[in-house]
Amino acid sequence: MALVGAYVGLSKWLVVVFPVFLLAWLRFGIAAAAMAHWVRRAPGEEALSRRDRQLLFLESFFGNFLFSICMLFGVSLTSALAAGVIMAAIPAVVALLSWLLLQERISKAVLGGIACAVSGIALVSLTKHSTDADSSLLGNVLLVCAVFCEALYVVLGKKLTGRVSAKRISALVNLWGLALVTPFGLYQAWQFDFSSVVPSSWALLVFYSLAASMWTVWLWMTGLKHIPASRAGIYTVLLPVTAAAVGVVLLGEQFSATQVAAFVLALSGVVLATWSPAQTPD
Repeated sequence: MALVGAYVGLSKWLVVVFPVFLLAWLRFGIAAAAMAHWVRRAPGEEALSRRDRQLLFLESFFGNFLFSICMLFGVSLTSALAAGVIMAAIPAVVALLSWLLLQERISKAVLGGIACAVSGIALVSLTKHSTDADSSLLGNVLLVCAVFCEALYVVLGKKLTGRVSAKRISALVNLWGLALVTPFGLYQAWQFDFSSVVPSSWALLVFYSLAASMWTVWLWMTGLKHIPASRAGIYTVLLPVTAAAVGVVLLGEQFSATQVAAFVLALSGVVLATWSPAQTPD
């Protein structure tokens, strides 16, 4: 989650260097090369069913393709701090969509988390993060769309069978993302001057690609082997914390009183939305 927050914040630098579709295409391409050895089916692993393939496509369409486009365009129009606050709504939106699509019960604590998330987003949207208030508002709206895309990714993942390894799912979903963005990426690559990119930007691009598509997935899945999923969700608090730290320390962004209030609400929403039902009586 700290890595997710870091690459969300640092992508603010990358969208200044690369056009959004080219950046997404390079990200999926670099990750595909790094995960090529994850694509092959392991000995004894069953072949993908038609339902598996459909779910993998939807996972990639929402969680990779649309999420990346909305997140990158959104970050380019607003601040890394705003991105962190809005992305903190993911657990609350996952709970909401689980209720709508999977008929899962929503506790009072989760309802409180959803209310905090909505309030935090509303507050951060009232703060001017750039000289163009309309751009900031559009950026925040795009980031909210990214949150819903990521939440759909999580909810759809619950429907995937346990017959496919996490590594193979990650590699296949990334390949679908590469296929979906390739026409747009090639168009922008044709007009882009690659010689203008400095080595530090290439290094940051490699970090972003591997962190977003490979490292975070492996770390999350490995962590879930050791602690219950109900407790794991609380660690999403590190996403807005790290994104805000990147914005303040590396990008020179400033906290306002409104942003502090939005940040507190966002963190409260994460805690409530991921609190164990055993610890919170209904």
